[in-house]
Amino acid sequence: MQAVYYHGIRNFEILQTEVPRIGDHEILIKVSACGICGTDHHISEGEFIAKFPLIPGHEIVGTIAKLGKDVKSSELQVGDRCVIDPSLTCETCFYCRRGKPLLCENYEGLGCTMHGGFAEYAVARANKVYKLSNLTDEEATLIEPAACAVHGVDKLALPVGAEVLILGAGPTGLILGQLLKLNGASRIVIAANKGVKTEIARQLEVADDYIEIERDSGVQDAQWASIKEKYPYGFDAVIEATGSEKIANLSIQYVRRGGTLMVYGVYANDALVHWSLPYIFSNEIKIIGSFAQMNCFPRALAYLDSGKVKVKGMVTDAFTIKEYQQALEKLTSRTALKIVVKPA
Repeated sequence: MQAVYYHGIRNFEILQTEVPRIGDHEILIKVSACGICGTDHHISEGEFIAKFPLIPGHEIVGTIAKLGKDVKSSELQVGDRCVIDPSLTCETCFYCRRGKPLLCENYEGLGCTMHGGFAEYAVARANKVYKLSNLTDEEATLIEPAACAVHGVDKLALPVGAEVLILGAGPTGLILGQLLKLNGASRIVIAANKGVKTEIARQLEVADDYIEIERDSGVQDAQWASIKEKYPYGFDAVIEATGSEKIANLSIQYVRRGGTLMVYGVYANDALVHWSLPYIFSNEIKIIGSFAQMNCFPRALAYLDSGKVKVKGMVTDAFTIKEYQQALEKLTSRTALKIVVKPA
């Protein structure tokens, strides 16, 4: 099969390799589409939790090609369209045994530490495969980001009527906004760079207010300051979803007294923040992180499959495996919302 194969940091080639063999409890998936996101850029840079050599790609959609001999699921059959939950845990470490599998000391992820979906075939544990119904292959690549967003909403646990500021308008930010509206938020405000992402956010009616930031650095500071002028009491929750160290440092100033800041983006390994401790202390600011997801795929699939969370039109670009370098360049150009890679 054809695959994107990383030998090390920023060192990949498109090569022909063997179709992977499956274990007794595994399923072979013929890949039809695999989403590419900011995490894949960080993996290319050797960041996040990357391990090499590696076939990346963790937002995998395809068709079941073969079932392991001990796969007994009545819901999954050869020929079924499906999506894969890429998160794998050991179930035996300190955190797994205390009911916190997402913090697993031996956490593995397809496309991050194990071979993933930028290939013609991928392998998944049977209990991590979910059958698709109404979504197209391209739309289904957004199930994994949606599962991460479901986890983020769980972590926030906001009361009905909360007001939320989302910094960034990437796919998970737009899905987060929709989930929060469906689950009781009274106001969603998106602040993001002007461009295709905020245009699609408006089309999907994700937010109640959109604050578009020009890419011209000469006016950005004034535009970020205007948020405080427009919303002097800030927000019950601020979600930092840009992955930008600079914006993360700004984010805390928009949190209402007694509010919550959720660090949601994926950052460079050396990214740091410098926040005022007296400000956090005296205003009782709660700071939380939201990393990936665990067991959120059924809810994410239900929201997208029902159309309650709208993803139609989010995929703006598609490339083949041979065009993977162009896909990475498009990702970092900031001129696309969601990009998918297909075998051909």
